[in-house]
Amino acid sequence: MVRTSVLYQTPFLIPKEYHAKAQEFNFSLKEQEWISMIKKCNSMKELKQVHGQILKLGFICSSFCAGNLLSTCALSEWGSMDYACLIFEEIDDPGSFEYNTVIRGYVKDMNLEEALLWYVHMIENEVEPDNFSYPTLLKVCARIRALKEGKQIHGQILKFGHEDNVFVQNSLINMYGKCGEVRQSCIVFEQMDQRTIASWSALIAANANLGLWSECLKVFGEMNSEGCWRAEESTLVSVISACTHLDALDFGKATHGYLLRNMTGLNVIVETSLIDMYVKCGCLEKGLFLFQRMTNKNQMSYSAIISGLALHGRGEEALRIYHEMLKERIEPDDVVYVGVLSACSHAGLVEEGLKCFDRMRLEHRIEPTIQHYGCMVDLLGRAGRLEEALELIKGMPMEPNDVLWRSLLSACRVHQNVELGEVAAKSLFKLKSRNASDYVMLCNMYAQAKMWEKMAVIRTKMVNEGIIQVPGSCLVEADRKLYNFVSQDRSHTCSDEVYEMIHQMECQLKFEGYSPDTSLVLFDVDEEEKRQRLSTHCQKLAIAFALIKTSQGSPIRIVRNVRMCTDCHTYTKLISMIYERDIVVRDRNQFHHFKDGTCSCKDYW
Repeated sequence: MVRTSVLYQTPFLIPKEYHAKAQEFNFSLKEQEWISMIKKCNSMKELKQVHGQILKLGFICSSFCAGNLLSTCALSEWGSMDYACLIFEEIDDPGSFEYNTVIRGYVKDMNLEEALLWYVHMIENEVEPDNFSYPTLLKVCARIRALKEGKQIHGQILKFGHEDNVFVQNSLINMYGKCGEVRQSCIVFEQMDQRTIASWSALIAANANLGLWSECLKVFGEMNSEGCWRAEESTLVSVISACTHLDALDFGKATHGYLLRNMTGLNVIVETSLIDMYVKCGCLEKGLFLFQRMTNKNQMSYSAIISGLALHGRGEEALRIYHEMLKERIEPDDVVYVGVLSACSHAGLVEEGLKCFDRMRLEHRIEPTIQHYGCMVDLLGRAGRLEEALELIKGMPMEPNDVLWRSLLSACRVHQNVELGEVAAKSLFKLKSRNASDYVMLCNMYAQAKMWEKMAVIRTKMVNEGIIQVPGSCLVEADRKLYNFVSQDRSHTCSDEVYEMIHQMECQLKFEGYSPDTSLVLFDVDEEEKRQRLSTHCQKLAIAFALIKTSQGSPIRIVRNVRMCTDCHTYTKLISMIYERDIVVRDRNQFHHFKDGTCSCKDYW
């Protein structure tokens, strides 16, 4: 029926003066003129009319003319794959070009499984694929993570002798990377005789996809060492993400410089990645500066800066930017609200957090996820409103996970509520939690309450179940290298200097009225041993090392793997004043900026 209706439509693309002599005109047109007519089509209506005339004139027998008609129908934004398949059926002996076109058309429409089926039809009909067939097919496998099918196609590539084609090789690297087989990506890359910038980009993306951030930077370094490649923006986004996850601020700054030297203008994705990198590496002011200079801000940009401000305990500013976002009529999504609620939690803005939670549900119609409930439990728990936090968990529409119960247990430890802490701990253990921090928090809570017998029971349970506590550690940067310290560490070659510096620091601290808070040593030992244990906490050793190894006035940057104790917090505030140093400490999910005897968290964390 489609063909019948097409045949009798007026060919409106033909100039009006020829309508009266349409038959003569049609026969006088050459094949190239009809191909030009096909390319001028801007809708299915126009294409069907041209198709009708081509059928009447018999040009559909021309593979060149039919191929152009097929590709226009299949690959145009306004095209139709159903109609393209009808055109395909009219072709007497379709070859690889026609099959490739149909496959690409289905990929364009995101009908990926159908694209793979057409490749199967191609092989069954003994049409040999060419080097244009495989990049599209491998892209399909990458998108749907079809590793098994991707390996089968790799076998076909070897069978038909296309393994040396650079476009096919790049597609293989990308496919294996997206499917989590980065080792296979590396093998394909290493076997390449000729590489392009796309080859390097695909390998960097493969490592980034699996969170192999160190490898990501290593490959980028190797690419730069060859001195003949200019990285694409997508590659640099992966590199910036690697710097973000590794807290590699110097490498991040170098990448930013590379961008400024080689790119005339940065797109919003790159700018947002840079903002995220700076705020998560402790340089909030630089991130804010870049955000304020952006000409085009989108939802992701606002999300990055709001989450960054939350990390640094700047809740009021996060809320100000959130309201600015609403004024700009940029609709917040669930990710933005995670940042907003987290900012309220870190800054102790309880009422504001409750209002934002209601606004999210009622005004923006966003159904709260477990991450949003986690932020609210943290908000209420930090503020000491433990009963409300428990009621919120009980009233959730989904089952609470270990993160929520752990957040409540942490709040109970801080506010020394043993009864509710035991409820949270029991719920964690029911979830088969093997996280050592859960047991340690419960032990600490019992120790603070002098409940030594209960503490001993939990310690014994940890041993019996083979749960090993990861020791607290601090990473500190000096001379562009990272140094790791654990409590009472004497493994470093300069340990004697570090402990001498600790002694000097304590002498200075006494003049400022500092007295170690020995109640934080949760062991039943004498006061002298408690003071000795406190003095060699990993953060204090890291600060002493940095004071020795870094230049006067330069900032000290420390990354912790566990929560900072209140004694280290007080100690670091005073050291920042005595030695006139800015000290930035990343305490898991929050940054502390110590300067002139104060902390950015305002002693609320």
